[in-house]
This record gives sequence, structure tokens and C-alpha cells, in this order.
Amino acid sequence: MKKALILTNQSGFLWKFELENVLLLQSLGFIIHYASNSAEEGYHYDPCDLDRMGVIYHDIPIARSPYMWRMNFEALRRLMDIVENEKIDLIHCHTPVGGVLGRLAGYFSKRHPAVIYTAHGFHFYKGAPLWNNVLYRAVEQLLAPLSDILIVINREDFAAAQKMRLKKGGRVCYVPGVGLDLDKFRAADPAERAAMRERLGIRPDDFFVLSVGELNRNKNHVTAMRAVLKLKSGSALRGRRLIYGICGDGYFMNEARQYAAGLGLSETVRFFGYQREMRGYYGAADVTVFPSIREGLGMSGLESLAMGVPVVASDNRGSREYMNNGVNGYVCAPQDADGFASGIRKIMEMTEAERERMAECCRRSAQRFSKERTVRRMFEIYQEIALRDLQPASTEQSESL
Repeated sequence: MKKALILTNQSGFLWKFELENVLLLQSLGFIIHYASNSAEEGYHYDPCDLDRMGVIYHDIPIARSPYMWRMNFEALRRLMDIVENEKIDLIHCHTPVGGVLGRLAGYFSKRHPAVIYTAHGFHFYKGAPLWNNVLYRAVEQLLAPLSDILIVINREDFAAAQKMRLKKGGRVCYVPGVGLDLDKFRAADPAERAAMRERLGIRPDDFFVLSVGELNRNKNHVTAMRAVLKLKSGSALRGRRLIYGICGDGYFMNEARQYAAGLGLSETVRFFGYQREMRGYYGAADVTVFPSIREGLGMSGLESLAMGVPVVASDNRGSREYMNNGVNGYVCAPQDADGFASGIRKIMEMTEAERERMAECCRRSAQRFSKERTVRRMFEIYQEIALRDLQPASTEQSESL
């Protein structure tokens, strides 16, 4: 049997984003190994779940920061041992540092495994700091020739990747994210919505604003808090109570709590922590807010849209894949608290008929990101690797955008 190694720097990444890929690889006869740093737990999961799925776990000291050279050099050494000792045939690497180390391990290995790298958003992009656009672009161009297949999840990255030179016979593939489960993320019925709001202590006439994402500076929750403060000090509420809930945790948690308190929003901002099941939270919300500075795509925004909940999002290459300003929500600059407040206010002041029309537009805009489409695309990619029949890129092979 062939063996595949999935590599990330965060230990919960496979459970959060790669379960379908594990099943696809297993259906093609691969034994699955997973390497990550158990100390970098970005997504909560039960390690026993991996055992039940037949996934063999390797704990390696891969660091999120590319500047932690000593740790990452040791992680590379360990990866190369895994590739050789476990006789790995395929490396599928994710996250920036995982992408670097996975491709280097494949290159230096005597086994010469096939290498797939999924870029969940290049760290160089339009509007990025000059240092990002110089350094990270150079790194990706340098490592691209070590990739059999480079997968990107948005059109801006697809255009950039097509200019890179991959391994002979390699190619760039566009895959619309990790796949949206449209059966799970569908409109909540009134009873479900009411029950969840009661559980969260949100009254029927409260206006509930929701954000989902790790608490770090890139997710930019502080701008959403500033927007909430502007709404509370204005006349839009008309006696209603405004609640802003955040699902997620991270190193910015304490700072975020202090920031909310400093704005006088301790009673308004609620921190729900990391949640494995998000359907109920979306269903209880009146609007979701995603002020991220940088996103490769943004599955949380798509999950909200699929449930008919409008989104107020920052303008980035991820949100541009699915947001239509004024149709399924509103778009504004990442640091524009006035813009976010305006978008939330417009949704708050909608009539029931206007709200339902926008909800239908939300659901339609999420359809093309379905899990079925993504699974079909990934199966084709894995099957190609399993057969070791890579062909030069062509118009037909690179999925049309």
C-alpha cells in the first residue's frame, strides 16, 4: 500500500480542514501519516479521533514562525526520517512553514515522494506590506519547482501561481476551499434559532452580531468592537440591545477582553471561546462580521452565507471570492470602523422582506463552494498522484475560474 504524509504546523488542522482528504486518500489505498506540532494547537480536537480513523500521528517541533530556525531545522530532520523510515510516497503540506519544510523534505529525500502544497493564502498579496511581497514571493518562487501540484484557493493566488515554475510535469490547481457542507450549513428554522438564542442569553428582540476566528491581530476583532461602540452611541438601536459575540480563542484573548473593557463594552462583547460546532451560533445571529486583514478564502464567511445570514466583511482577496456589496452583505476596508458600523446598521434597519431577499442572495452565493465540488476536484488530484501520471499543465487541466 502507498503511504501519504499530511503536514501542518498546527496539530488540529487535519481535524478541522483535512478529514475529507484523509477519506479520499484512504479510498485510493493510502495509509495516512500526519505530522504537526502538538504544542501549536490552533484547533481543538481529540487525538483518539485520529486513531479511530487509522491516522498515524507524528509530533514534530515545527514552529509557526519561519524565524525560529533551530526548531524548524530539527523539524525538517525529523520529517526526513519519517519519509525514509515510513517509506512515504506522497507529502501533502499545508500552512506556510509546513509548505516550506514539506517541500524541502521531499526534495532531499532519496525516495523522491510526490509533493502537493496547498497555499491557504499566499503571504504576499495586493496591499500587503512591501516586506511580505518581496520575501514571501521570493520564497514561494524558490520552492515552487519542488512541487508536483500547487493548490490555491482564490483567484488572486491562482494568477500569481501560474507565473511560477513548478517541477517538470507539475501544475497549478484551483480548488474552492476545503468544501462547504451545504446539508449542515442550511437555514435554521425559527424554533432552532429561538432555542440557541435562549441558551446564549440573547433575547428575541436583541440584535446579535457574530464573529468567528482565532483571536489574533490579523482577524482584527478590535475594528469590529470599535464599530459596535459607534452603533451603541448612535440612534440605530432604537431601544434594542446589541450583543457582539466572538467564537474563537488564541494568544490575543486577554488583550481583546481588556480592549472591550477599555471601550466600556464588557457587557456587550461576549467571548464564547473555540466552538467545534458552529451551526447554532450562525443560526442565532442577525449578521456576521469578518474584519480580517488577510484571508485566503474565509470558510466562516461562507458558512454564514450558506445559512442565509448576511456578512459584513473586510475587502481582501478571500472575501472577493464570494462577497457582493449590497447583495449578500457589505464590504469595507479592514480598518474602517465607520464602514463596518454602517454595514451592520443597514442590515439592522431592513424590513422583513428586505432581510429575506438578502438571505436568499446569501444562500445562492455560497453554492459554488460546495463540499461535493471540492471533493470531486481533490479526488482527481489524488488519483493523478496515485497513478503517478502527471502531465504538463494545459487549459483543461487548470480548472477554469
